[in-house]
Amino acid sequence: MSTDDVKETDIWRDSPLRYVGYTNELGESFRPLLPKFVIPSYVVSFGYVFCDTADKTMKAQKQAEQMDERLRTLHVTSTFIDTLVWQSLASVIIPGIVIHKIVDVTCDVLAGKNSLIPLRNVPRNVMRWGPTFVGLATIPLVIHPLDNFVHFLMDLTIRPSFDYMAHRQMKSEE
Repeated sequence: MSTDDVKETDIWRDSPLRYVGYTNELGESFRPLLPKFVIPSYVVSFGYVFCDTADKTMKAQKQAEQMDERLRTLHVTSTFIDTLVWQSLASVIIPGIVIHKIVDVTCDVLAGKNSLIPLRNVPRNVMRWGPTFVGLATIPLVIHPLDNFVHFLMDLTIRPSFDYMAHRQMKSEE
């Protein structure tokens, strides 16, 4: 196997560092117990998003040096936007909403506020820790399906738009 066949490992998506992007899901899971932890958890997650975006953008700038000059700016811009949007949606926003709602519904169910599941006399420790455990247990179940959903969504929207712009850019200057 030649060195050209070896694919570079993306530390932001293919290593344990990827899970730093999910820090806000921990914050949402622990919201009933540690509400002051939620905002800092989002700061860490968005920090991860911005670091990955900066890394991908710098790599795109190096790649662009080898490209047709008409596509250089578009390549860097599309890489920046693709990474920022993908990471924001797949690592922070959508999983954060999902875990928040699951924890919120679990709190309501355990407090007896849900008429579909009328619980009574739930032990205090279960009411206190139950939503957090449910939130934490849900995180590994939603990560990959949400990543795939965001890829699907972007493959239908943003990515074809940049492909079309590249096509137009090359065609208009011929």
